[in-house]
Amino acid sequence: MLGGNHEEHEKLERAAADWAGAESALLFANGFGANAALLATLPQRGDLILADELIHASAHDGLRLARCEAQLIAHNDPDRAETRLRQWRMRGGSGRPWIAVESLYSMDGDRAPLGHFLEVAERHDAILLIDEAHATGVFGDRGLGLAEGMDGHANVIVLRTCGKAMGCEGALVFLSTTFREFLINRARPFIFSTAPSPLIAVAIAEAIVALVDEPWRRKQLLALVDFASDRLGRFGVMRTGSQILPLIIGDDERTMAVAGSLQARGFDVRGIRPPTVPTGTSRLRISVTLNVDEEAINALAGALEDALA
Repeated sequence: MLGGNHEEHEKLERAAADWAGAESALLFANGFGANAALLATLPQRGDLILADELIHASAHDGLRLARCEAQLIAHNDPDRAETRLRQWRMRGGSGRPWIAVESLYSMDGDRAPLGHFLEVAERHDAILLIDEAHATGVFGDRGLGLAEGMDGHANVIVLRTCGKAMGCEGALVFLSTTFREFLINRARPFIFSTAPSPLIAVAIAEAIVALVDEPWRRKQLLALVDFASDRLGRFGVMRTGSQILPLIIGDDERTMAVAGSLQARGFDVRGIRPPTVPTGTSRLRISVTLNVDEEAINALAGALEDALA
């Protein structure tokens, strides 16, 4: 607000809005701050927020700071969201509803029914907040993720992080000019955070160019995802259609032991256990990237077979 803004930040925001077909974009220092800022700042007293129960921890922190009623809804259940909205209106709710979801969830690798959620939002004049952290750069003709084509819709705000597939840091929020100005003047995680370096803004702009000009990267990645799903499926690894391939083991100690065995053989596969995931669902989260090839996936299959024996 005082001295952190730079021409490169605004240049990036204009280019990003053009990339997405959105009215405007706003750069945050990180995805956590962006998620928290959206939910803590935009919904007002008298509104209602419905958030998917498996949404990011940063969104949960935003809900705690929100000035209105917030409820968690069953995972990937737009019909349940609509029921809650109707019940809220029948109780006298007169504000604006907000629905917060991720497009691709990081622990199961499953996708939200975004089209169905948008239909619900349109029927109830709600704003659909879509967190594209795990889909940006992986899906979409222009690398915009699973919400590609929804930017610019009056009922949609999209968050895309720059620190995963884009290889940088920070987060871009795509929204109307009115909401953008409100965040600039009211969102504490934006106002009181150190601004990203202008160098980061330039790097993100170059990453956007690569996403648009080099679609072969997405095609190659998704081909590796298919190969890994075929090769690892016999061990119980879930076929998700995304780069996130979980293997639910259940027991915490065995999960971490298997993860440790794989890491000792050079594979960066992490064990995930409660409270990050529900009790009894500890798992390995295998993430496929362009840093590996079919030979490496075959080697992982061999190591996994030994570790599970």
